[in-house]
Amino acid sequence: MKVAITSTGNSLGSHLDQRFGRCDFFVIYDTETKALEYIPNPNKEALEGAGPASVQLVASRNVNKIISGEFGIKIKSLLDSLKIQMIIFKEPDKKIKDIIDILNNTSQTHSK
Repeated sequence: MKVAITSTGNSLGSHLDQRFGRCDFFVIYDTETKALEYIPNPNKEALEGAGPASVQLVASRNVNKIISGEFGIKIKSLLDSLKIQMIIFKEPDKKIKDIIDILNNTSQTHSK
């Protein structure tokens, strides 16, 4: 399963970015292969439409879930239609590494 995580930077030590559409980076993590991909968000400076454009960007990577601090009001129905789950994580001090550890522990629990 692929998960997109909003990030303040392009390393495991970066923090969860609380903004979905205007985050600095998207980290695409594959829970099966453990592969990581860091994608700079080209929409972070957009005057409008940053959320929907960011949905298209992560959807093009075939993600199943998106983890962020918050999502704009236009995003929920768009993600629902694409069958992508939103996970709101209100802990801005969490590092990308911590979130990946949580994902790994969750997927191991479910696969047993």
